[in-house]
Amino acid sequence: MKIASWNVNGLRAILGKGTLQNFIEKYQPDIVCLQETKAKQGQAEVDFADYEEIWNSAERAGYSGTAIFSKQKPLSVRYGFSAQQEALEGWADEFGDARKEGRVLTAEYDDFYLINVYVPNEKDDLGRMAYREKVWDKALLEYMKELDAVKPVIVCGDFNVAHEEIDLARPEQNEGNAGFTESGRQGMTNYLNSGFVDIWRERHPNEQKYSWWSYRGGARQRNVGWRIDYFLMSKRLCDKVVATDIKNEIMGSDHCPITLELG
Repeated sequence: MKIASWNVNGLRAILGKGTLQNFIEKYQPDIVCLQETKAKQGQAEVDFADYEEIWNSAERAGYSGTAIFSKQKPLSVRYGFSAQQEALEGWADEFGDARKEGRVLTAEYDDFYLINVYVPNEKDDLGRMAYREKVWDKALLEYMKELDAVKPVIVCGDFNVAHEEIDLARPEQNEGNAGFTESGRQGMTNYLNSGFVDIWRERHPNEQKYSWWSYRGGARQRNVGWRIDYFLMSKRLCDKVVATDIKNEIMGSDHCPITLELG
């Protein structure tokens, strides 16, 4: 089974460029997880005849959102964090109601749960850092553990954090900045300490490869990037992994697709 994950930074825009269609035709993934779709079902001209469409769009127009396109019909679908939704309620006024942002979408298959996530960024002024630390990361981890108690879990998407210095081109310059704060990095460490594996880093321990580049200053052309898109998975699934890759040659968004192949 081949799974692809991609923050497309606007589904209508990337479809207009043809890059998503070309990627699906070339790679032939069984499941495609998209983040930052910025569209509701029916607003984008999607024509993937072999795929079941599952959408979790934000209520706010042109914002956030996730979607899964799957050749195999899932056994079940969940929207949001399930029981963990209550953890987000008290923060709605200060940070916006994350329950309405379409950031978590889960599909259940025979052998695993697949969670597609678009994690909120900390904001340039770090205005959402406390929200990430005290609410979001904890709620996502509890949800992952809840599902993992039933069957193995794969979590993919844009986590908006570079975990270690090797995961961004200029760590010293970005120390403490959004996406590379101590608390954000600790959130990723907590996932890994709870029995989940960053499978790309495990298979490529010393490789520097990035999945996101700023639009500013020709960052992508100079490969001044960050690895903030991940596949995290239950340890007991790792021996099923045939390959995992970061397709940084594929354009169309400020992110590139990441892929996972299971045998």
